[in-house]
Amino acid sequence: MPDVLIIGAGLAGLACACELDKNGLSCQVLDASDGVGGRARTDLQDGFLLDRGFQVLLTAYPEAQRLLDYPALQLRAFAPGALVRFDGRFHSVADPWRRPSAALRSLTSPVGSLRDKIKVARLRYRVTRLPLDKLFESPETSTIAFLQQYGFSARMIERFFRPFFSGIFLERELQTSSHMFEFVFRMFSLGDAALPAGGMVSISQQLQTRLPAGCVRLRQKVVKAAAGGITLDSGEKLTARAVVVATDQRSAAQLLPEIRPLASRGTACLYFAAEKPPISEPILVLNGEGRGPVNNLCVPSMVAPSYAPKGAHLVSASVVGEAGKDPDRLLPAVRDQLAEWFGSEVQRWRFLRSYWIPDALPEQTPASGGAGHKQVRLRTGVYVCGDHCDTASINGALLSGRQAAEAVLRSFEEIHAHVPE
Repeated sequence: MPDVLIIGAGLAGLACACELDKNGLSCQVLDASDGVGGRARTDLQDGFLLDRGFQVLLTAYPEAQRLLDYPALQLRAFAPGALVRFDGRFHSVADPWRRPSAALRSLTSPVGSLRDKIKVARLRYRVTRLPLDKLFESPETSTIAFLQQYGFSARMIERFFRPFFSGIFLERELQTSSHMFEFVFRMFSLGDAALPAGGMVSISQQLQTRLPAGCVRLRQKVVKAAAGGITLDSGEKLTARAVVVATDQRSAAQLLPEIRPLASRGTACLYFAAEKPPISEPILVLNGEGRGPVNNLCVPSMVAPSYAPKGAHLVSASVVGEAGKDPDRLLPAVRDQLAEWFGSEVQRWRFLRSYWIPDALPEQTPASGGAGHKQVRLRTGVYVCGDHCDTASINGALLSGRQAAEAVLRSFEEIHAHVPE
């Protein structure tokens, strides 16, 4: 019998298992799917690496820095900044702190006014100088209200902040907590947005290699979780001193009555194979026009060449919200929009695959509880972790996994301390 049963082999579950194993506790990780990674999975198709939804690792994430071996992941970084599409053209927005050679071009860009750019500098100074925990102590509002109160112009919000953070929060209204906005803005300011050479699944695979052989059991669907053990859909019952539910919020709510199911954010990602890349640098492309299904686009193979076979490039187009539900209607609309952006060559791109991820992120609005640390110990012997327990991010998933493990360890120590010798 293992000391701990962990439901879910995503980032949170694997981080929890690594912390428990490091402290001498045995654990068994169970997952209903055929591979580790949860929502951070990667498929190999025709020599292309297709992440299940556009994702990046922000290298400044403190928990990722603590837990992951970055050199082993062979991280490749996006160019800091973005190309913003509006008025029928692309306009460059560079990060002058990490890309000083582009400072003048960024200052003269029509994406925002000089006043907006001064405010960006002030905001960057604030979020990078404050201790991280202090960001979560400031008054919480929505991201859109925060930006408006900070004094950014409507032009700056519509052309840059809305498309950029819509792609992160997966909602265009920017109702996500201002705490989450400040956290993400800090991470982008202090580090790179990067892709592992082997795809996003490499992160979970790296964690799995640190666990004992046989620790992770795949294709094991859990239908009941309680203090003392779990039940699989096969009818098999497994027992343990503690159970950790490390799934997405919707699945956790189905297993644990204490979890209140909240709304989630959906996204679609469409992949194309192209002979030539539509852009000239490894940078994110944003839709600043506010029309058409595509919110953001990138060429992952320009960031990490391993994402495409030799002589080809991989193009990724992301759609935010419910528009991504219907792939039959979505594909021609996406292709038409990208042809408007890049010309008739788009019609020759080979469509590879589309992904619709309805529960890509938990909602983190002020009304839903916002972003930040939430309780991981639900009751004696039952714990929960996942990005819905912290910031909806890779960092939040990893951190909540460690916190759940630490809560288990404290509980076991307390029990041991009260056992008479």
